[in-house]
Amino acid sequence: QLQFVESGGGLVQPGGSLRLSCVAAGFSLDYYNIGWFRQAPGKMHEGVSCMSTLDGSTYYADSVKGRFTISRDIALNTVYLQMNSLKPEDTAVYYCAAENPYVHSNIQSMCVTDPPDYWGQGTQVTVSS
Repeated sequence: QLQFVESGGGLVQPGGSLRLSCVAAGFSLDYYNIGWFRQAPGKMHEGVSCMSTLDGSTYYADSVKGRFTISRDIALNTVYLQMNSLKPEDTAVYYCAAENPYVHSNIQSMCVTDPPDYWGQGTQVTVSS
């Protein structure tokens, strides 16, 4: 069974940085596309960033482009989301997720269409002064 353990969330002031981590258990990240999603109160899930395991291509939502970076360490079986220049509107529960790399033809589709099959439990990020 695919499982994730997320960490790194917390309270940060506007303009600050956080790095989220997501350790995968029960499977190798090398065989799955990975992504980070978020859900703010009263809003739908939003695909923040996704990465293809087939070619390393990435997708970023316009709202985070230039501020967030997705990466992975296969040896540690861990996915990261480095978040810089945080804004109050980034406040949300952040989830890591995985998907069979052959479900969609491009990595953007993982982030913006049907929700992936496998999800973590989420970690809260609050940006406030």
